[in-house]
Amino acid sequence: MALRIRRRNRALAPLEGTARVDRRTKDLLRRIDTGEIAVIKHENLDRVAADGLVEAGVLAVINASPSTTGRYPNIGPLRVVQAGIPLVDVDRPDLLDLIRDGSTVRLSDGEIWCDGELIATGHSLTEAELDERLEAARQAIGAELELFAENTLEYIHREARLFFEPLILPPLRTQCQGRHALVVVRGHDYRSDLAALRPYMREYKPVLIGVDGGADALLEIGFTPDIIIGDFDSVSERALYCGAELVHHVHPSGHAPGRDELQAWGVDYQEFVAEGTSEDVAMLLAFEQHAELIVAVGTHATMVEFLDKGRRGMASTFLTRLRLGPMLVDAKGVNSLYQGRVRRLDILLLVGAALVAMVVVGIVADPIHVFLRGFWVTMKDIFGS
Repeated sequence: MALRIRRRNRALAPLEGTARVDRRTKDLLRRIDTGEIAVIKHENLDRVAADGLVEAGVLAVINASPSTTGRYPNIGPLRVVQAGIPLVDVDRPDLLDLIRDGSTVRLSDGEIWCDGELIATGHSLTEAELDERLEAARQAIGAELELFAENTLEYIHREARLFFEPLILPPLRTQCQGRHALVVVRGHDYRSDLAALRPYMREYKPVLIGVDGGADALLEIGFTPDIIIGDFDSVSERALYCGAELVHHVHPSGHAPGRDELQAWGVDYQEFVAEGTSEDVAMLLAFEQHAELIVAVGTHATMVEFLDKGRRGMASTFLTRLRLGPMLVDAKGVNSLYQGRVRRLDILLLVGAALVAMVVVGIVADPIHVFLRGFWVTMKDIFGS
């Protein structure tokens, strides 16, 4: 909290720091350090990326694209500014070519200086301004919602039959049959949901399926994923070599992003051909393996979340949930309903601790010593005579 207050007080003062430059914010988050300046090109900055920047402790964010266009109410920019981090939009598509990674950048009154040279002037977004833009976007959401629904229905009409065709599962050692499966996506509130599910995970020992960066989310809380599935665009080296089975998501069209990277890493992996997003495919894998229950953490469910991810519809997710039916539950629901059972071992330990306490009291308490000596004398008198 003190760090945030300190940043709020100096948000408008000149700032200087090392620049970290990347066109993909998720790649930038892997290597940026506290106190560095993030230089990105991210139109409609999404909430997950914004939270990542805040957690990384960046000094400031310079965006070569509009952080919010008003097309829909994206909350990412507001979360950055509310954390006391200056957010500067710059209308220069070539900005990332002008700022070298690792160079020294200075921000002053919207001016951007790189290694002592003025290269651009931007607009510092304020909390009040972003609140107004969000409200305007909420008022105009109807047109975007209509377009989103049209795109969703168009895909359903075109691809629904293909979506429900039998799937060919990859040969895996890990099987979900008769077990719960926990599918983890690095989406909204994934950290708090995982923390709340720790007792459930320890008791039920579900099959842990990390979707791309979801594998690292599991490792962060001390659990090793059994399966990692996705296009591997945001998986750390630690996760790749943690011992999990790797499943590469390939679309029926043959589109297979991430295949070159997997082959370059030289790791063993299986391919799973299925339509939809990687999180949809992870759920389908658990479903086709006859999991008893599928628990979802951090998955995308609202229109804004899908628009944040750059998707114009949610047909595959709708169809996936239709296919899974009541087998799929959200992590928040599990956390609300789940109550850990008292184990026999816990009861035995409690009884044992009570007995030990009684013995200790018997050893050190004087009244009990007097009673025992009297009992001993009485017994000697009875049997001695």
